[in-house]
Amino acid sequence: MEHKESAKLFAQAKRFIPGGVNSPVRAFKSVGCDPVFIARAQGARVYDVDGNEYIDYVGSWGPMILGHAHPKVIEAIRKTAADGTSFGAPTPLETQLAEAVCEAYPNMEKVRMVSSGTEATMSAIRLARGYTGRDKILKFDGCYHGHADSLLVKAGSGAATFGVPTSPGVPADFAKHTLTATYNDLAEVQTLVAANQGEIACIILEPVAGNMGCVIPRPGFLEGLRALCSAEGIVLIIDEVMTGFRLAYGGAQERFGIYGDLVCLGKIIGGGMPVGAFGGKAEIMDLLSPQGGVYQAGTLSGNPLAMSAGLATLALLREEGFYQQIEEQSAYLEQGLRQAASATARKTCLQRVGGMFCTYFHEGPVDNFAQAAQSDTQTFGRFFRGLLDEGVYIAPSQFEAGFMSIAHSRADLDRTIEAAAKVFARL
Repeated sequence: MEHKESAKLFAQAKRFIPGGVNSPVRAFKSVGCDPVFIARAQGARVYDVDGNEYIDYVGSWGPMILGHAHPKVIEAIRKTAADGTSFGAPTPLETQLAEAVCEAYPNMEKVRMVSSGTEATMSAIRLARGYTGRDKILKFDGCYHGHADSLLVKAGSGAATFGVPTSPGVPADFAKHTLTATYNDLAEVQTLVAANQGEIACIILEPVAGNMGCVIPRPGFLEGLRALCSAEGIVLIIDEVMTGFRLAYGGAQERFGIYGDLVCLGKIIGGGMPVGAFGGKAEIMDLLSPQGGVYQAGTLSGNPLAMSAGLATLALLREEGFYQQIEEQSAYLEQGLRQAASATARKTCLQRVGGMFCTYFHEGPVDNFAQAAQSDTQTFGRFFRGLLDEGVYIAPSQFEAGFMSIAHSRADLDRTIEAAAKVFARL
């Protein structure tokens, strides 16, 4: 495939936008090529500015579970936009979406809308600190919760070692309040909590880690965290920005039967529009201003376009058999990719839960970031470029999950499997 127009646009973008992109992974640097610029999308396909067509498994990084440009979602946005795009004042749509979210997540008695996942996690952590009166937080290496300063921290070496910043511009004084542990290692978390008794405000994690590929919690890991937090007075924050309304209507918490004190949402609840949300127990949420003293605000929070798109999306997700179909489609693709990968001499590991999946070029299973980091990223880059040439668009990073939509047909899946078999054979 030719990408001449994309190349021109990328050169132009780099003159005015740092790195030519507004989010780093879009630059395709880790896969050894320049990005394609998308002109439009419909259903399970995206079309670039050069007229190339791709079966899409990025799905705008998760929100497009219905496929692109679903007519009912587009109509809801159009209808709402005709009455105005933003007011900076309460609207009925905010309450309607809040009610729908709380009905889907029984542990979310109250919810506040924001404009991004980063805002949701940042605000939830501030609220947990205000609720507990403690400063330290605990996160897991490889779990991404947005780009707030205290969350851009990598693991320290040992139970009592504080994290250090992984980005310039993050003061060490911020990072020192962030403890990091290995995902799926409950014993390490228990050691950290014991070493910082009465000082940890919250533990925050992705219930299925989608920013180191697709890492699934081991049996007992989530249950152990829940019990530990309850025993130690620590707020458990479950970051369902990616998994919320994807792994089930009630997200990963419904699927695994483990519930957080606070929950962060985004992506799907905005139907493709910028959105985020955080919610939980009323006794915690009522500490937020203006009712309480924990301050959080946002000019575009509860934006009517995002609220209307989210309401239209959630209504379609409630249709009978929706998640069963996503599961069946994903299992079919997984089986086909496994068969295709078996023909190559390269070590591969496919991991999937619901409509999230990843192919590692590494002998699995992959349970944490250290194991994911052993993947052969050079081979993954060739795999990505080969699929792109075959008209299949996956995430341009070894460490990002792929996403299934209800719009993917059996023919799309068969074509994807056929393309993957060709690429595996050339690796």
